[in-house]
Amino acid sequence: MDSKKLASLCRDFADNRKAENIVVLDVRELSSVTDYFVIASGTSEPHLRAIVEEITGKLRDEHDIRPVRTDGSTQGAWVALDFFDVIVHIMRADVRERYDLEGLWGDAKRVKPRARRTAPK
Repeated sequence: MDSKKLASLCRDFADNRKAENIVVLDVRELSSVTDYFVIASGTSEPHLRAIVEEITGKLRDEHDIRPVRTDGSTQGAWVALDFFDVIVHIMRADVRERYDLEGLWGDAKRVKPRARRTAPK
């Protein structure tokens, strides 16, 4: 699976669990470490855990994809899921504001979400 599609799936799975302020940054021209960052906020430890479990569970069960490594914890309010070409950051809003990854990677292009299809009436 290409990295853009994987980043999009991670965004969709985070959205399934009502993650807030989901952003996908294209860092291919700025980083030799990864292609995309997916950054999303959760409101509490259980919410962070639900988002992380949704992303890891769906990718494992539906696409046989697992993170190369996981860092942080829901108790620490920041979990990073490293899928090599995509790194997903799930953070509590106050932690996200403090570390300001979007500002740090301000030169990165934002990837707009795909338009969702609605069922015909």
